[in-house]
Amino acid sequence: MAATSASPSQNMIPRPSASVIIVNSRNEVLLVHRNPQARHFGGVHVFPGGNLDKKQDVSLATTAIRETFEESGLLLASATSGSATVLSDAVLDEARMNIHAQKLNFQTFLSNHQLVPDTNSLLPFTQWITPVNVLRRFHTQFFVTFLPAASSSGFSYGAKQDRIPKPDGGQEVVSARFLHPADALSEFSEGKITFMPPQAYLLQTLAEVLQGRENTPEQRERVQTLSRGFFGRMVINPRRLGEPDAEGRTILTYEGDETRGGSKGRLHRVLVKFGKGALTSEVRLQRNFDIFTEIEPQAFAMPSKL
Repeated sequence: MAATSASPSQNMIPRPSASVIIVNSRNEVLLVHRNPQARHFGGVHVFPGGNLDKKQDVSLATTAIRETFEESGLLLASATSGSATVLSDAVLDEARMNIHAQKLNFQTFLSNHQLVPDTNSLLPFTQWITPVNVLRRFHTQFFVTFLPAASSSGFSYGAKQDRIPKPDGGQEVVSARFLHPADALSEFSEGKITFMPPQAYLLQTLAEVLQGRENTPEQRERVQTLSRGFFGRMVINPRRLGEPDAEGRTILTYEGDETRGGSKGRLHRVLVKFGKGALTSEVRLQRNFDIFTEIEPQAFAMPSKL
């Protein structure tokens, strides 16, 4: 999140939003490539997500599911008891375009097809607040979920080019694919794709847990342990620390850093190099404590009411 000068009147309360990390059986996560012409985060690879829409969403978990459907075509929903709804690609594509264009309410679409969103499968996986010196601010609840624990209509691995938004749907993303966290980070380091600090942070966290190319019960349990613990409840509000370092990297500190309520010597920060158009060309995480056992809860604010 690159710093942008803004007047006090522009530093509004962050907009509530949600994003979901979808992990498949191959330990790949779903990433969408935002249109380079998009107003927000153009050209960046992100997890699907967007802003809370009070007319369509009953919760931030619903927001994450709706936005995932709009942006990738993957629908995290299950048939209601006694029904056996199987929707064709044509029906799904028409619905996602109409929902995106606000011609169809997401809840109405689900109800008409006897579907319920798989909100119970979404596990809280940190919250992030855009720094105060950025023009447009968001308070994003990240979730993580696993396929096939969550039911889905749409693709579940690799690339599926016929499930991306069409231009007449108000195009937001130009591709959607599943990629192993380690591979995603490698592509980032090679300059093939770009991430913002929250996505880089969460991908690196998952890369340490989801090792190998087959998702195991033990790995799922470790992710669930993170979600249930202090990690899942962390609210991270990055702050710039001093001037850029000798390599021109901006230092962003997080709660729990020694400069942000953590014990002396604790590092919880990233070194970020911003390139053309404020896109990141490097995000180097410095975190020298165990996120399973050594998080200092007193250093973190409790989640704000969104």
